[in-house]
Amino acid sequence: MIAMAKYTQDKEELTQQKAKKFNLWLGMIGMFMMFAALSSGFIVYTAGGMDRGIKTLLPDAFIYSTALIVLSSVTMQLAYNAAKKTLFSRQKMLLVATILLGIGFFIIQVYAWGVLSARGVVFVNSNASQSFIYVFTGMHLAHIVAGILVLIRALAGRINNIPQVNNVFRMDLAALFWHFLGFLWIYIYVFLLLNQ
Repeated sequence: MIAMAKYTQDKEELTQQKAKKFNLWLGMIGMFMMFAALSSGFIVYTAGGMDRGIKTLLPDAFIYSTALIVLSSVTMQLAYNAAKKTLFSRQKMLLVATILLGIGFFIIQVYAWGVLSARGVVFVNSNASQSFIYVFTGMHLAHIVAGILVLIRALAGRINNIPQVNNVFRMDLAALFWHFLGFLWIYIYVFLLLNQ
């Protein structure tokens, strides 16, 4: 009887985990579609006339933030691998490193906005192409904040010694989402570079 109850509980937990992962995939597809729609809007707007376009070089800070997000993706993957191997102190250390790199990414992006503003590229102006830079990077930063919260939740689970199966599941979701954010930033950065 106890074995049957345990089997039922495990089966329900597995079903919930599959549902959570499916919801994450749906969310990421929706986020990508939103950025694809913004890209389409940018292309349509800039095709409307020769006077439209970014007409400024992107700040070098974007290069540094790109390096940070790529490095954070590496530390996130290493943290996930450590979780699977039950190397908990290594997992915590790498999660903290990933969180700090994510915060560094955020700070550099805000600094890049300051550079753009100093060059006369402001959010509200007569050239909406320049406003798109803030829209793209601002929307991405909102998702970075969400990603950092997911990482903090994974770290809190490890600190609170949650069961290993739940630890690995949280790390799996966190890694998937964080890698997606890295991919999304590279897409945005390359798109903006090609249209500057």
